[in-house]
Amino acid sequence: MSMSAIVSGHTQGLGAALAAELMMRGIAVLGLARGTAPQLAARFGPLLREHQADLSDSAALAAWLATPALRDFVGASTQVLLINNAGTVEPVGALHDQDPLAVAQAVALNVAAPMMLAAAVATAARQADCRILHVSSGAACNAYTGWSVYGGTKAALDQHARAVALDYPLAPQAGDGAAGVRICSLAPGVIDTAMQARIRATPESRFPQRERFLALQRDGALSSPEQCAAGVVDYLLATGFGRDAVDDLRATGRR
Repeated sequence: MSMSAIVSGHTQGLGAALAAELMMRGIAVLGLARGTAPQLAARFGPLLREHQADLSDSAALAAWLATPALRDFVGASTQVLLINNAGTVEPVGALHDQDPLAVAQAVALNVAAPMMLAAAVATAARQADCRILHVSSGAACNAYTGWSVYGGTKAALDQHARAVALDYPLAPQAGDGAAGVRICSLAPGVIDTAMQARIRATPESRFPQRERFLALQRDGALSSPEQCAAGVVDYLLATGFGRDAVDDLRATGRR
């Protein structure tokens, strides 16, 4: 089976760990991010292809998707994976503390880019087993003070996955490797990344749950990016991927 994967936000944190995990399994990766990942390029060489892009710029992303680059990368792959990992927790705070431009950029990065990439990858991989995984969050179904934008955008991905699954009703029942689209919006749990560090550094006046996240770090309750990435990729490659349009990695035992 010829496999290829597209990973957004592959230069750091969970995204870098996901890209590395895929390439360790021999899967070619196209990384999309504002920067590059020289550490991954040095380690995996030709398995990694990168495109520098600001995914919060929807017009620029659309222009790139209109080129043959994505289609050329997918090529004749029989299985194509998309992991929509890139995202931001900002802006944090009540409505009166939110910069409207920051809200627009967050929605573009957290919602528009994953939906655009999903549509483009499904089109480019019409003859392949196409698997789309949105990196979601518990904030999609649990409201947190100060996280109206983050929670709202993650909830949008969950609903997007539910609706897309209805568009391809036979895909979840198809055998492994069968052509079609499968999708899941997966909450990976709480991971020790730079985003978590930013959350812990947020003033309590803007994010009253700050102490909870400090306690998770103190108590050793955070997963490492590498540990989480292995579970996410196992989940993505499993025969039953797509049976649940929305899921939580912690509920599957792959933490």
